[in-house]
Amino acid sequence: MSNRIDIANNKTLKLTNVLIRKIEFGKEENIQIVVEQMINFLKARGAMPIGPLIQKTSYSVREDGKLDIEIRLMQQANTFIHKTEVPFEMEPVIRVQNCMYAHYVGPEDMLKFAYDKINIAAFEEEIRLEQSNYTIFVNQQDDIMTADVFVEKKSDE
Repeated sequence: MSNRIDIANNKTLKLTNVLIRKIEFGKEENIQIVVEQMINFLKARGAMPIGPLIQKTSYSVREDGKLDIEIRLMQQANTFIHKTEVPFEMEPVIRVQNCMYAHYVGPEDMLKFAYDKINIAAFEEEIRLEQSNYTIFVNQQDDIMTADVFVEKKSDE
């Protein structure tokens, strides 16, 4: 299988019945344990996880020049859970329209190239992007991962 990054424009990401768990950036949290907790939370309330894990990463630069990063793990479910408890939250629908999109197939440690390719395409086409992205971890086989990356365009585009 060869490494590949395909790019598209004006894509929409739509997620339904989404369980969300914020990850404290810089805090030592085992992501695999957090994912298991999310799945167990769903199952304990009679719901089943659907589809792959999704990660939303947002960043901003503070006045002092330091970077703030927020990571949210998301898992779709077959039904909406009305009562959640900290640290979880639930959204019935997340729709992100007008996105730059990359479909990545390659080594996990090179996934950053998908973000780079989106940013280069946006630069060349003079498109301004929001400071967050959604990464859908579609598949992992041996050392090769498949992921979809969505980055929303700024609304004035």
